[in-house]
Amino acid sequence: MALPDLTYIAAPMIKQSDAPFRLLTQRHGVTLVYTQMLDPHRLLEDRDYLEFHQRDLTFGRNACSETDRPVVVQLCGNDPEIIVQAGKKIQGLCSGIDLNLGCPQEHAREGHYGGYLLAKRDWPLVQTIVSAMSHLLQPPTSVKLRLCPSSSPPSTTVEFAAILEQAGASWIALHARHVSARRRRQGAADLDVVRTLKAALRVPVVSNGNVRTWEDVQRNKDETQADGIMVGETLLGNPCIFANVIPDPVQVSLEYLEICKELPDIATPKTIETHVKHFIQFQCSRRPWYNKFRTALSVCEGVHDIEHLLRTKVTRWRGKAARKDYDACIDDLEYTTD
Repeated sequence: MALPDLTYIAAPMIKQSDAPFRLLTQRHGVTLVYTQMLDPHRLLEDRDYLEFHQRDLTFGRNACSETDRPVVVQLCGNDPEIIVQAGKKIQGLCSGIDLNLGCPQEHAREGHYGGYLLAKRDWPLVQTIVSAMSHLLQPPTSVKLRLCPSSSPPSTTVEFAAILEQAGASWIALHARHVSARRRRQGAADLDVVRTLKAALRVPVVSNGNVRTWEDVQRNKDETQADGIMVGETLLGNPCIFANVIPDPVQVSLEYLEICKELPDIATPKTIETHVKHFIQFQCSRRPWYNKFRTALSVCEGVHDIEHLLRTKVTRWRGKAARKDYDACIDDLEYTTD
């Protein structure tokens, strides 16, 4: 199977990489999307969990039938057999299957997966996992990792990535920060390591981190020479960043809600609410009506309630400042560093 277009990638985000949001980003410049990190044990043991994510992938694929809009499913875990068995459940619905080697959260530490498999003692295990995935699953296998533990030199990450390449990884995405359960982002991502990695590997390298604006996308690519740029949290606020556009926050919210209506029962009510909150917050968090908006959004009971809120109260609140309100929102941009 050919590799997907890695140029502009929407990162995997817990409870935020739903099919409607993935489709929204692909309408606005993203060339490849990831699902959220999926638990392989639950894919095998929890029928409701499996069917929900199969439906998410199926509906997302059907909605994109007019063009090629590929999706990568991200899995976690430390058992090669379980990961491969889970991958076989969804391999016909995706363009790639990714192994998460970057999750910094406490549950990943307790379960010994994600970013807690980066120490040298776990390299043989990870090599076995990637080799099994690449040989036994149909779609290409990729890996998303963070920097190896801070006690080791930066070259250690490059050494580990070379092992993953030899094991069968078709591309490697590097979020060039160290793992921390308390702080997901400790300082800026070290793009020098990404550049070194790109020079050392034969497979494509994707750079993840330090992107808040379109200019950051260009700067990251220039500095690292990476084959692709991956963006996470900033994309939640501006799903059009890869199109070099800052959209009207209400209009992009309404576009997302329309997709949710086209793909019903895929995004949960909480996920939909959170996406709309991010779209508005990204540009308008300092507006005097923003707290009223959050309160009103929290009591909405579905897509139609949220749509009504945006078309009535939010439009009226923004209208109080006349035309300059939109420009004021742009000036009040509140970015989060990816």
